[in-house]
Amino acid sequence: HNTLVSNTVSSLTALGHGALFSNTSGGSNVAVGRHSLLSNTTGASNTAVGNHTLDANTTGAANTGVGHNALGANTTGNHNVAVGSSSLTRNTSGSDNVAMGYGALDANLVGTKNTGLGRLSLLLNTASNNTAVGYASLQNNTTGSSNVAIGKNAGTSLTTAVNLCAVGTNAADSITTGVSNTAIGTGALSAATTHFDNVAVGTGAMGSATAS
Repeated sequence: HNTLVSNTVSSLTALGHGALFSNTSGGSNVAVGRHSLLSNTTGASNTAVGNHTLDANTTGAANTGVGHNALGANTTGNHNVAVGSSSLTRNTSGSDNVAMGYGALDANLVGTKNTGLGRLSLLLNTASNNTAVGYASLQNNTTGSSNVAIGKNAGTSLTTAVNLCAVGTNAADSITTGVSNTAIGTGALSAATTHFDNVAVGTGAMGSATAS
């Protein structure tokens, strides 16, 4: 009901109330679910599966949203992939992001080239060029950029730090604003907060460090 009401092109699939409701010339779109791609007008090659997925999208192209409200606020962002309820929910114009897992990259608005894999990974992120793999990895990052965190809770306290490389469960999990730290191993550099230019390799390495 009320699908493809304004449409003038072909090669579209719309299933669900209001799916692709406003589409005019956007081609090769797939919308499955209530209000999926609801506002899309000229955006092309988008795939939205789930209620309210990509429902604000207007001209954004080549986006994939799977899950309730995935990429729900996206308007002009391109080449984003969001899989999981509330993933990349607030993204508006950010492009080239990948979010997989509930709440992954949820707060990202305009940040680009971020990858969040795992529930709550990069949850509060608004910056660019971050990679987080694992539950709550880089969860509290806001404006920090060029960070890599792999493992449950890796870099989870980081807020504005840059150039962090944390690999392992709880690696560098207390770093907040420290710059250019490397922690490899479970619990490595776990006590550091504002430290900089440290390298810790091995389980618990520099785990009680209190100075840079």
